[in-house]
Amino acid sequence: MKQQRINIELGEKEAEGTYANMAMIAHSPTEIILDFVRIMPGAPKAKVQSRVIMTPAHAKMLHKTLGENIAKFEKQFGEIKIHSGVNALHGKNIGFESSMTSGEETDD
Repeated sequence: MKQQRINIELGEKEAEGTYANMAMIAHSPTEIILDFVRIMPGAPKAKVQSRVIMTPAHAKMLHKTLGENIAKFEKQFGEIKIHSGVNALHGKNIGFESSMTSGEETDD
């Protein structure tokens, strides 16, 4: 099958990017939901900066591609250290985690 080239447009606002230091991941049988959150040290609240909803197949392809890119990054710049425990970000084990929201089904 011949690969099709796609012209992808990047708007000015989107090119600025959105910083997130926490992500929550939820799922249903047909969707994977990624909420990207910015949390400030010591703040009692955090705000979702962006939500991305995709099919499980696309999420799996993202997982594979992200893994490949992290491996390339570490080959070029060295191992990425992940801090945990008492000295973790904001003194808590927060960051990237799975979560379920009400009404979502599980495979239990």
